Amino acid sequence: MRSKPLIAVAALVAALLILGAATMVYDHGRQDTIAPGVIVGGVDIGGLKHDAAAAKLRRQILEPLRRPIVVDHGGRRWQLSAREARIATNLDATVDDALARSRQGNVLQRSYRGLTGEKLNAHIKPQVTFSDAAVIRLLDRVRRSVNRPATNATIKFAVSGPQTTPSHDGLALDATQLHRRINAAIVSPTATRRMSATTHHVAPKVSSQSIVQQYGTALIVNREAFKLTVYKDLKPVKTYSVAIGAVGLDTPAGLYHIQNKAVDPAWTKPNSDWVPKDQRGDVVPGGTAANPLKARWLGIFNGAGIHGVDPSEYGTIGHAASHGCVRMRIPDVEDLYPRVPVGAPIFIA
Repeated sequence: MRSKPLIAVAALVAALLILGAATMVYDHGRQDTIAPGVIVGGVDIGGLKHDAAAAKLRRQILEPLRRPIVVDHGGRRWQLSAREARIATNLDATVDDALARSRQGNVLQRSYRGLTGEKLNAHIKPQVTFSDAAVIRLLDRVRRSVNRPATNATIKFAVSGPQTTPSHDGLALDATQLHRRINAAIVSPTATRRMSATTHHVAPKVSSQSIVQQYGTALIVNREAFKLTVYKDLKPVKTYSVAIGAVGLDTPAGLYHIQNKAVDPAWTKPNSDWVPKDQRGDVVPGGTAANPLKARWLGIFNGAGIHGVDPSEYGTIGHAASHGCVRMRIPDVEDLYPRVPVGAPIFIA
């Protein structure tokens, strides 16, 4: 008769063998089952077999990813389809990874987790790929529709005065920000796939305000009316009667700028037919009776300028009588002189 201790040992060994076998059978039966606590892209697939997990991931990850990306701005919309974006995922490989993680540890550890419901706490991020070139093409479509170049202010001089066109701000897409938002949404099944494009204003290089400052003082000479008008901030402030060049000695038409200024300027006799040859180049001091420039000088172009005229010749004002210069009465040229800086534009029409 066997002893009781031997029987007890034999029973224990048998129980352990039966338990080990049961454990092996239990573990083998769960080799295609994903452990609790395995989450893929925010989707809990714990307790599911491979095909069921893949189907669930397709419903909750792939199908949302296949919805188009829609960008709007105002009443316009642009769309990027999943096909054009070439969106792809590795869901089958991800499920394989989830199963591999579920099999971590030895048979006892796996069986213990299965029997107790202990969660594995494994978070797997599925790989989502897409064509960035397609996203760039979408951005280009939005940019072409939304962007508006800034318009510079312009000025054109006419006999009636300076004519301006106002500046306008441009508009530019915040392309970098939109690119980031699309890239984030295109790989996320839970992100909104519709977004509004934001823009910012683009200032013109030449604003309406700057053109007024640039042409703070301007002169218009109307040769037909024998008038010179001073404009400040593009508005007329004073008009004077003048004489202009006689026929054949015309005051030059066009847009010029005041080149220089002088009080009681000296006069160098020009190399012109109306000056005796032996006197050409002679300098007549300023402030003398023989000096025809009288009181003030504002140079315009190639020896032509604005200057006063002797009172004995005031009768020439309002006529084509000079040798090309713009003549003014002495009180008028003295009044004009401080109003006009060097560099001020003068338009002679």
